[in-house]
Amino acid sequence: MAVKWTGGHLSSILCLNVNTEGLVASGAEGGELTLWDGGGTLAGRFQFPEADDVTSVLFSPRHPSRLYTSHGETISLLDARSLKEPVEHFHVNEEEINCLSVNETESFLAAADDSGAIKIMDLENKKVSRSLRHSNICSSVVFRPQRPQSLVSCGLDMQVMLWNLQKARPLWTMNLQECETEEDSLQSAGQFFNPPLAHSLSVASCGNIFGCAAQDGKVRIFRVTGVKFERELEFEGHSLGVSQVLFMPGAYWLLTGGNDGKVLLWDVSSEVGKQQRSPAKSLQRRKAQAPASTRKDGKINKAASSGHARVSPKLTIEHGEKVNWISYTEIKGSKRVLVADQSSSVSVYPLPEP
Repeated sequence: MAVKWTGGHLSSILCLNVNTEGLVASGAEGGELTLWDGGGTLAGRFQFPEADDVTSVLFSPRHPSRLYTSHGETISLLDARSLKEPVEHFHVNEEEINCLSVNETESFLAAADDSGAIKIMDLENKKVSRSLRHSNICSSVVFRPQRPQSLVSCGLDMQVMLWNLQKARPLWTMNLQECETEEDSLQSAGQFFNPPLAHSLSVASCGNIFGCAAQDGKVRIFRVTGVKFERELEFEGHSLGVSQVLFMPGAYWLLTGGNDGKVLLWDVSSEVGKQQRSPAKSLQRRKAQAPASTRKDGKINKAASSGHARVSPKLTIEHGEKVNWISYTEIKGSKRVLVADQSSSVSVYPLPEP
C-alpha cells in the first residue's frame, strides 16, 4: 500500500517537513539532509560535516526556499534552491535541539532542547529575545496560527504550557498526570511505568485547538480560551506511546503516529464543535457514557478504542515500524501522509477525502 521513497538517506530518518510548493525535506541521523519533489524524486542532498543528527527541518512559511534545520545544538538556515553551505548558523542552545517552530510572520524562531530550554530567536535582529523553560526535556514547541506572539510547548516533565512572547513565564500550565481524574487513575494503575510524557504538539489552523501526543497512548485535545487552555477531548487508539500528532490544514482532521507502528486518521470536528460553551462538563458527560477500552490479544478492540470520548479512527494504517515523524502533503490533488521511521526511506500513504 505504501510507496517508498528510497536512495536519499543511509540512516534512520528523524524528521520531515513540506513547503507550500510541495517540496519535501527529510533529516536523518548522522547529519543527513535530503530534498524530494512531490513524486519522490531526489531534488538535493547535503551532509553536515559535524554529522550530528538532523532532528528538525522546517520551511519558512513566507519564503518556500528558506529551510531551517537543527543538528546537534546548532540551527542552520539553507537555501533549498541550492543545497550548498548554510546561509546562516545560529548557536543559541546548550543541548541537542528537538524541535523548531517559526511564527507566520517569520519574525521569531523557537528552538526546544534537551535541557528543557526554548530559545526564542528574533530573526530580524539575529539574537535571542527570550529563554523559556521546562523542568525536563522539551520535546515540542509550536507557534499558534494567526497569533505570532503566542506558542505552546510540551515535554518529558509531563507539562503542557501556553506562552506569550511578552512574558518570560507561561500564561498557563497543565500537568498531564495531575489533570487525570480518579477514573483515569484507576484505568492507568497498570501503566505506572508509562506516564504521560508529552512527545508532540500540533495546532489546528484556527489557532485555538491543539493536540498532544503522549507516552501513555492517549491523544488529548485542548482549546485555548484567552490566557489559558482546557482539556476538551481525550481518546486512545494506539497500544503503545503516541509519538506524533498532526492537524491537517483546514478542518479538524488529525493524524497520529505511534510506537506501535500504526498511523491513525481521526475526525474530531463534531466533538470539538460540541464544546463551544462548556468543555469540562461536556468531557465529563461523555466520559460517563463512553465504554472503557478493551484489549484482545494485545490489540485494542477497535469498537471500544475511543475509551474516553466517542471518537474512533477513520483510517488505520498498519505501518509496522515505530513512527519517528509524520507530515502531510497533496500530490496531484490527492492527499498523502508521509511517514519516517527507523529505516532510511520515506513511506507515502494515500488518505481518503474528508
